[in-house]
Amino acid sequence: MQRVSEQGPSGPNAPGRRPSARRIVVVGNGMVGARFVEEVARLDPEGERVHVTVVGAEHQPAYNRVLLSGVVAGDYTPDQIRLPVPQTPGVSVRLGVGATALDTAERRVDLDDGTHLVYDELVLATGARAAFPPITGVSAPDGEPGEGVTALRDLADCERLLALARPGAPVVVLGGGVLGLEAARGLAGRGARVSVVESSPWIMRRQIDQSAARVLADCYEDLGVSVHSWRVASRWIPGTGLVLDDGRVLPGDALVVTAGVRGNIELAKEAGIEVEHGVLVDDFLATSDARVHAIGDCAQHPGGGAGLVQPGWEQASVLASRLTGAAPQARYAGARPLTRLKAQGIELTAFGLVQEEELGPQVETVTVSDPHGRRYAKLAVSEDRVVGAVLLGFPQAAASLSQLYDTGAPVPADRLALVQGLPTAAAQEDAAGAAPALVCRCNAVSRDDIEQAWLDGARTRESIAERTRATTGCGGCVRDVNALLAGMGGGRSTEPVG
Repeated sequence: MQRVSEQGPSGPNAPGRRPSARRIVVVGNGMVGARFVEEVARLDPEGERVHVTVVGAEHQPAYNRVLLSGVVAGDYTPDQIRLPVPQTPGVSVRLGVGATALDTAERRVDLDDGTHLVYDELVLATGARAAFPPITGVSAPDGEPGEGVTALRDLADCERLLALARPGAPVVVLGGGVLGLEAARGLAGRGARVSVVESSPWIMRRQIDQSAARVLADCYEDLGVSVHSWRVASRWIPGTGLVLDDGRVLPGDALVVTAGVRGNIELAKEAGIEVEHGVLVDDFLATSDARVHAIGDCAQHPGGGAGLVQPGWEQASVLASRLTGAAPQARYAGARPLTRLKAQGIELTAFGLVQEEELGPQVETVTVSDPHGRRYAKLAVSEDRVVGAVLLGFPQAAASLSQLYDTGAPVPADRLALVQGLPTAAAQEDAAGAAPALVCRCNAVSRDDIEQAWLDGARTRESIAERTRATTGCGGCVRDVNALLAGMGGGRSTEPVG
């Protein structure tokens, strides 16, 4: 770890920095900040154009926060979700150091160890923190979680939760969104007795429709997880459980809060940079101060993207291309969110327009509902283009429909076969001239990329990940990569990739 202190806007260079290299300071060493640094190192491997100094408040290297529920489930170890750290002369990493103040006039960032850094360009990748609702017992007066309460935003939260959630013990998850359901599945896999409480009419209210939510709730009930939708928590009693608005008490030794996040925007706000829910950025990812940029969960772009790993990594790539000069014209165009629920034994993909109130008369829908088989599919089509889908238990259809959604290609006439994941002649003809199918959407890795890596000697999932980054995002493509390797005669690894 290099500790760097630069005095004044024209202060001495960081160790190893070329005199002509421009200084980029990155505040935040999470998934998006680390990806920005990795992209800069790839575009400027010798540090000839820029020198990047990244500071992170955590005392450990960057890791994949999306896979924290997998750590809870025991599918990954903390070491397996570590992110690569570029070993290049143009990168310095400082761990266990937080930023306390930003002076945009002097282009200086003050740090909590008494030092400061000056910059030519500043990148805010400060992420977000858990929002603890104002419920008695859930949070202390100082804003910290109450006794027996934890979030699931970092490895420290994982350690706290695993210490509280012993096998056979009751645990309550407050929040029935993606993170809450993934945490619930992981805890159930650990042997905990889990209850999920969601204040909306149904779980995953933002991503799926009510019919899909009913089938998904049944899937969780099959796993021993009780789901309580349209219920509001009124009080947490440590050692007892969570009291609901109808008077019921759900037993719990631990309460996991996954009921939303707040962007870490204080540094920018106190420096006079424009903020709302996040730090406001344009298509160039610049803030109201042209020398300050924001990416990831702390950024607010008109096209969205906060809270999702793929848009954050796209922002990191765009900004790295701009600040290194590799592609000064690069722009971030906004997000096309796709959600995959990462819960063992449950295959759920959702994207686009799926709620009834979103579907106007011009939108055609095809629905397959099989509650007994715990399967549900809904396809929304407008002007022969996919505009949305929910696919629970239809993994083959999820792959083909997400590609049609990404590319905007025409939908084959046999839409029922498409929803069921069955081959159609028209689909096969269209595929012949289509762009390569994406296997890892987080990292934009196509089937062709994986096949090329295999031809170049990659025979395991780990080696595929090293060459292409596939499986290192949300982890939702692990099954697909394994299937491709098996079809090509490659070996399937016994260890998960982080």
